[in-house]
Amino acid sequence: MKVLHTSDWHIGRALYGRKRYEEFEQFLDWLINCIASEGVGTLLICGDVFDNATPSNRAQELYYRFLCRCAGAGCRHVVVTAGNHDSPSLLNAPREVLRHLNVHVIGCMAEAVEDELVLLHDSDAKPELIVCAIPYLRDRDIRRAEAGESFEDKGRKLTEGIRDHYRQAGEAAVSRRAHLGGNLPIVAMGHLFTAGGQTVDGDGVRELYVGTLGQVGSDVFPECFDYLALGHLHTAQRVAGSDVRRYCGAPLPMSFGEAGKLKSVVTVNIGAEGVTTEEISVPCFQRLATLRGDWQQISGRMAELKRETAPLWLEVVYEGNEVIGDLQERLRDLIEGTSLEILRSKNTRLVERTLSRMATEETLDDLDVDDVFSRCLTAHEVPLEQQGELVALFRQAVLALHEDDPQGEA
Repeated sequence: MKVLHTSDWHIGRALYGRKRYEEFEQFLDWLINCIASEGVGTLLICGDVFDNATPSNRAQELYYRFLCRCAGAGCRHVVVTAGNHDSPSLLNAPREVLRHLNVHVIGCMAEAVEDELVLLHDSDAKPELIVCAIPYLRDRDIRRAEAGESFEDKGRKLTEGIRDHYRQAGEAAVSRRAHLGGNLPIVAMGHLFTAGGQTVDGDGVRELYVGTLGQVGSDVFPECFDYLALGHLHTAQRVAGSDVRRYCGAPLPMSFGEAGKLKSVVTVNIGAEGVTTEEISVPCFQRLATLRGDWQQISGRMAELKRETAPLWLEVVYEGNEVIGDLQERLRDLIEGTSLEILRSKNTRLVERTLSRMATEETLDDLDVDDVFSRCLTAHEVPLEQQGELVALFRQAVLALHEDDPQGEA
């Protein structure tokens, strides 16, 4: 049988305010074609289907439309587990309806670990695969807080709780296999951070308890798993060098730091001779690039890119010695009438100049956004009679940002 492992779609995610629904739609169209061309019978989606707990109508439409198309592409089964970005209740709500499409959803840790086991059948209705569909394990699910416990105690209990849950799931799967007879393969899914995992600056992987309190080691996973499909880390990688314990990574770059990185899904071939895996590269649906340097370097590189016709989203980081107060205007002039779009620009010299005028004992951590804006006005010697209107506009912009992202994840 052939299984396809994917995760961390983050449908609905924006990049510096730029919506990316077209990219998500193109990826899902590509994935349907990949399922059909590769002869995939089972699809595993290992968490973070959506980018937040309240996905937009368009994000949900893309997700459900994709699930409805899977059977037509030859995929007999889809197993979906929730990630830390997903709402367990939202994913679980249509699970009984989706089951009629052979879509199995596990949105939260079950009261009985047996309820996280999904038994899949082949086209002749014979059992062919046991999936331990383990969702993102939340702190409150696996650890009982105690008064006076130390930071180290908390980390140890979290790791032990994760280990115990995977052990129980493995034991339940082995018991189910023995009951059914034969030698059914066992595949496990998870959404967590293993020790030594690779991340990229700005890729959106949050510092969760498994990252800040001691990442779990690869030894928490039982040996009975023929393949371990993981989500949460956005860079495709093996766990402890194993071909059968993997992160497939996010299919789209989540930040400019991921520009040019290989994006992939993993196909898993399970047969009598064992398990083999193969990475399939996901096409780039929207090019990203970072331009960094002084003004001459940035403008020179921009001139080269202007000759290209394909749309390109840019991050510009000015690092020259000259203080340029009108960087935004200069950049706008450079890209006018081109296929280039600047989503983010950073004027490091201007930031340094502003910070240097602050009191030496202060840091950004000591200030809120209003304080920083006020210092910027002072640093640029904006007349007092103009500051009131600018402050009001700034506060309106901040309010609009929080209204667009009520959970503060922008």
